Formats: sequence, structure tokens, C-alpha cells
Amino acid sequence: MLKSSERWFQMAGVALMTVVAIAGFALTIYAAWLFHDMPDGSELADFRPVNSARVFAWDGTLIGEYGQERRVNVPYDRIPERMRNAFLAAEDRAFFQHSGVDVSGVSRAMLKNVYNFVTGRRFEGGSTITQQVAKNLLLGNERTLGRKLKEVILARRLESSLSKEQILELYMNDIYLGYRSYGVGSAAFNYFGKPVDQLSLAQSAYLAALPKGPENYRPTTHKAAAMARRNWVIDEMAQAGFVTRAEAEEAKKEDLIVQDKPQRAHYHDADYFVSEVELRARKLFPNDPNAIYTDGYYIKTTLDPKLQTYARQALMNGLETYDRRHGWRGAWGNEKPASNWQRIAAEKEPPSERARWIQAIVTSATKGSVAIETITGDKGSLISSDIAWAFAGRGLKTGDLIFVEPNPEGSGYRLRQVPNVNGALVAVDPFTGRTLAMVGGYSYSVSKFNRATQANRQPGSSIKPFVYAVALERDFTPASIVEDGPITMMGGDGKMWSPQNYEHDYMGPQPIRRGIELSRNLMTVRLAQKVGIKPITQKLVEYGISEKVPAEMSMVLGAGEVTPFNLTGAYSIFVNGGRKIRPHLIDQVLDRDGKVVYKADDRACPVCAQPFNGTESPRLTAPGQSVMNPITAYQVNSFMQGVVERGTARSAASLGIPMGGKTGTTNDYRSAWFVGFTADMVVGVFVGFDDNHTLGDKETGSQAALPIWIDFMRNATKGKPKKDFQKPRDAVFVSIRGREEAFKPGTEPKYQPGAEDDGPRPYLDTWTDGDLQTPAPVEAPTVQTPAAPKKKTLDDASELY
Repeated sequence: MLKSSERWFQMAGVALMTVVAIAGFALTIYAAWLFHDMPDGSELADFRPVNSARVFAWDGTLIGEYGQERRVNVPYDRIPERMRNAFLAAEDRAFFQHSGVDVSGVSRAMLKNVYNFVTGRRFEGGSTITQQVAKNLLLGNERTLGRKLKEVILARRLESSLSKEQILELYMNDIYLGYRSYGVGSAAFNYFGKPVDQLSLAQSAYLAALPKGPENYRPTTHKAAAMARRNWVIDEMAQAGFVTRAEAEEAKKEDLIVQDKPQRAHYHDADYFVSEVELRARKLFPNDPNAIYTDGYYIKTTLDPKLQTYARQALMNGLETYDRRHGWRGAWGNEKPASNWQRIAAEKEPPSERARWIQAIVTSATKGSVAIETITGDKGSLISSDIAWAFAGRGLKTGDLIFVEPNPEGSGYRLRQVPNVNGALVAVDPFTGRTLAMVGGYSYSVSKFNRATQANRQPGSSIKPFVYAVALERDFTPASIVEDGPITMMGGDGKMWSPQNYEHDYMGPQPIRRGIELSRNLMTVRLAQKVGIKPITQKLVEYGISEKVPAEMSMVLGAGEVTPFNLTGAYSIFVNGGRKIRPHLIDQVLDRDGKVVYKADDRACPVCAQPFNGTESPRLTAPGQSVMNPITAYQVNSFMQGVVERGTARSAASLGIPMGGKTGTTNDYRSAWFVGFTADMVVGVFVGFDDNHTLGDKETGSQAALPIWIDFMRNATKGKPKKDFQKPRDAVFVSIRGREEAFKPGTEPKYQPGAEDDGPRPYLDTWTDGDLQTPAPVEAPTVQTPAAPKKKTLDDASELY
């Protein structure tokens, strides 16, 4: 018989075994539940982290980035060895020795955590880089025993599925490093404005110091802590033998300087362009328009950065010139100089594109002297011409908050004012449709509305060249005479319509080109009446000016609506020989592997892939669709060269290069235009208020828009050889009135010397500019022998409605 004590021990043993069995069963159930949906790690072999799209100009300049997370994927072999070693020294020195879990590292972390517990510091996890990859990419951040067990198991699975190099590449491209940076590629740009292969040892070590807490080591707020942590990483690298002690000491002497704010692109003149590219790139992926924010596309655009900078500067300067012409509107605030005015002034920043502008307060003001203090504490006075300008308007008084700029031409400060007027400038390659430059407003930081592509405005007389083109496609020739006289007809509203010339005068019968050169409304309407309004409006749609144009006679004077982008693109027809090209901003889109997924040039070239055999190169068709006879296109081109030589844009002739163009002004001076071209570029400028109110008396296309065009073209063509327009191959050239005109074969004048004079020969008129009333006989034309045009004078010919 068992003693009672033995029975008790026996019962206790049975109970303990039962508890252990139950616990084991429970642990088995828990483990099964814990790991039933855990990935095996092999899926990371094809893992693609979320990557932002990068936008490049045609020359490779980075101009923008779109993405939910700022990340630049850098392949393992493109990450510099010292960068990799810096992270290994800081995070996992034994990475290439362990199999996913570093037992010795965990033991050291546990011992250190005893000290951390006593001192109240944050616990260390002792996680390897492999464990961090498992946690960051496949698990969550919750601090539970279950998550830690998953991390350990998954780390072992990763080690069996991926190489060490693949795991390290995943880690260094995914780790969050602050400053909106995911991965070392993005961090290198955001902190230092460089790619990873251009970072110094000290800079690489600083990035390796960040995984433990980016916000705790930001130089702008915690510089001492940041440098201490960086230097610790450098010492760890030396201790591990990754760098010599001498290299380490030298690197620790380097100052830690980062950019004021995270930025990838250092080129900032293309904000409107980059924003428009974003809208168009989304449409390239209709099934997943958000793909451009996640899939790491490379977007190659058509932008020429140099031309874009010229365009932004020209438009801003031109709008400021217009604004100054219309007076000082007054200060944007008023505070007592003794108050904390700097805090109020700091809330209103000047346009980001005007880096030299600064907020200031007027400390004293008279018509002879205005003293100011800037927000940075500098003191000075406004220059006398700006004082006169201010007091000719609303004046200045003590306490006024204003924008000023250090006088670039001497001492003192210039008074500055943000224009209320706005505008757009577009530059297009007429042969390919590549948009070389595009500015959609005065300042993207002030208004993000893109007036180049989103503003539908009446084009005024800038539509007339297309009307004349339709007439020349039919029964008219450059020798035709058109009556510039009164005309009345039934308008679209059922009322009688009597259009007028801008100057309310009549010049009588005129050569057809004068209707373009002097922008005569009545000649244009009479042309349209003879051709028919429906053929004209149908052609306006076909030329790509607008998707829909009402068949109303007022359309020929620019009463419809167009965007500067479409109108500028349509003018390419007059340069490229009558082809309608597709203005575009995106040349190619490549995926993260370099595969082309979109290409703007969709022309087929079956032999391009074949090896070169020494014969002639492949011949490609010209881009675009033929919509106009090449001779007609050249005829209108020639007419618009006359606009610059003798007409409403004659101030552009000072550039001294072959060019043409057309001004445009709408009723009540609400919009001002100039669209002009050289032999290899078309540029359109629009100026107007967003609410469509008047620009002011006499603010025509010649006055408000043309100077901006000239300013841009002066820089854009500087140092380039003069290039003449290409003449159509089959045209017959006849010298008429001392000027070479192009004719379609069979339409040229047939007058021969010695023929009896049976009356006026319209195509043989001569005139003195601004004073032609009736044709007068002159010498007969000489076919195929151009004569130099005589020097003319021109009475004041303002732009017309």
C-alpha cells in the first residue's frame, strides 16, 4: 500500500503532465493559428516596392517626381560598397555570417535591455537586417510576442529563398530614412541633392545613422545628436575594418549640411509643365491611373530646360511690365513698425520664382523719400523712380507691408508688386509636335491653373491666317484683290451685323496679303462670305484649333474659344508644309526595368531593326497628317512674314531673323495674343485677366503680348544661325509689286510684256503703305525671278479686333 505522501506526489505528477500536455496542445494550436497565413518568403524574390515616377527633360535633367512614397530603386551593384558597409556597421555587422537570426546579437541586446530597463530607456530588439526586411515588408510593427516569433521564422525562410545581396538590396531600398525618403537613393537626393555614388564617407555614414530614428537625428533641429550618431557609425566602420582609422578621423571632421527641405529636382522653372505631364501620364494608363505614383516609371518629356527658363522669365517680366504700366495698387497689409510685424509678414510669401523678393515694412514715407526695413532686419530706402511710381498710384504710408528687391543696378531697393494679370507661353517644334517650353501663368506658387492648356479664350485676329488659308485653297491667289469697304449681313442672332475695322476706316481694294499684314476685319469677312462660313469652320476643326467651331461669321474674326496650346500647335501647319502635328509633352514612358511602355512617335519603321548594310538609311514618313496644300501653307507663311516686316508686329523685326506671326486682340481688349514662328519653332503668347475683364485701352496684341514673344525669342535664337523657311517644291514664284509670291502651278499671273492694257491688273498694283485706294499699272511681273522688296514706310497700323 502506498503511503499518503507517495500518492500525493503521484497525483501531482499526473496533474503536471496533464497541464504540460494541455499547454503543449494549446501551444500547438496557437502556433498553427499564428503561422497558418504567414508567407514563405519566396514571394520577395519578385518584390517591387512602391516607387515614384521620375520626370526628365529631353537632355536628362530631372524636373519632377510623382509618388506616394519618395523612393529611388538602386540595384545592389549600384550601391557603393562604403554605403553598404555603413549600414552593416550600424545595423548588422554579422549580416553575411548569420542565417537570418544573430543569436549573439540577440544575447547582447537582452543584456543591454536589462540596463535599459533600469535606466528607463527604450528596449533594443537585436533584429538583424533580414528580420527588419521580414517585418517591414511582410509583417506589421506591433510589439507582440507573436509578431516577434513570426519575424524570426520568416527571417529563416527569407535566407533560404533569397541571396544575401537580394536581402540587403531590399532593405536599403525600402528603409524609411526621414525627410520623406524611402531607401538610400531617395534619401541621398533629399538630404544632399546627390545620387548615392556621389556621397562622401561622412554623408553615407549619416544615412546609416537614421534607421534608429530619423526625426531624432535631423540636422536642422538636432544637429549635435545627428553628428554624434554619424560619428559613431564611422567609428563602427573603422572597428569592423571597413575603413582605416585615418579615413574615419578625416570623415568625422566633415560638417553635416543638408538641404533646407527635401527636394529631388534642382530645376524649378517647369512647374506648370510637370503638372500637365502628370495629368497626361495618368491618361496613358486608363485601367490604373494611379500607376504613375507607385510603379516607378521613367517619363521622358519634350522639355528643353534652357528654353523653359527663358519662357518663364519672359512671361513674368512681360506681365510685370504690363502691371507696372497700370499703376501701383497699394500695400498688401499695414502694421505698426513697433509691433511684431515680422510674424504677420511671414505669412505672405512672395512668388517662389522671385527668390530675391522679400517682405518689408515702410518705416517712413514722403513723396521724396521712403525708408523700409526688411523682414530679415536690413534697412534701406526705395529708389526714386519707384517712389514716383507708387505715389502716382495709391501711395505709401508708414506701416505698409510691401515686397521689395535689392536694386540689381545699384544701391537701395526696388518696389515690387505681384501682377493681377496673367498669361501663357507655349513653344512647339513644328515638325514633330514636341513641346519645347510651356508656362501656364505668372507663378505656379500663386496660381496652379494652367492657362496654356486650360484657359479657353477668344483668339481675336490670330485666327485670321487660317481663314485666308481656306480662301487660298479655293479660288484666291496671292495676286487677288479684296475690297476693304463697308459690309452688312445677317448675324447668327437674327440681327443685322456690320463689322468694323479697328480704326473705323476703309482702304478700298487691297492685295490679299494686306488683309493679314494690317489685320483688316472687313477684308477677312468679305473673303469668308465668298468662300462660305461652313467650309471655313470645318477646316478650323480639321486644323486642330478647336474640337467644335459654330458656323457663324463672327468666328472668322476670332469670336470662338481656343487654348494657347492648341492654337500654337495649329500654327505649325504654316511652317512644316501643311501637316497637322500632335503637340505633346511626353516622348516616352519606360517601366522600372527600362522597357518602353509608351512612345509618342508611333510611326512604323519595319527596316529600322535590321543591321546597317552600307546602303541608304531607312526613310520615315513625316510626322502628322497632311491637311493643307504645302504651297498654301507657304503663301500664308509669307503673308505673316509681312506682318513682321510691314504690319502689326513690325517691332519684332529688330531681332533680324526670318520670322512670321500674327497678333490678336479681342473686343474690349479682353485678350491679347501673338503667335509667331521661325523656321524651326512656333511660339504663342497669350495675356489676359482670369475673369476676362479688359486689359485697358490700346492694350493690343502688339502692345501686351508681342514684347513677351520678342524677349523670349531674343534669348532662344541667340548664337544660332539664321535659317530661311523651306520653299515648296512645286511652287511657281512670281515677282509682284517688288515682292516674291508663291503660286500653285497654273494659277500664276499670265500677263505678258507688251500686251494691250485692257484695264486694271490687280496683281500688278503698287502702293505706298497705308495709302492704297485704286490699282495702278506697273511693270509686268517676271516669272521665277524674285525681286528684292522696296523699302516701305507704314502709317500707324494698330491691331484689329
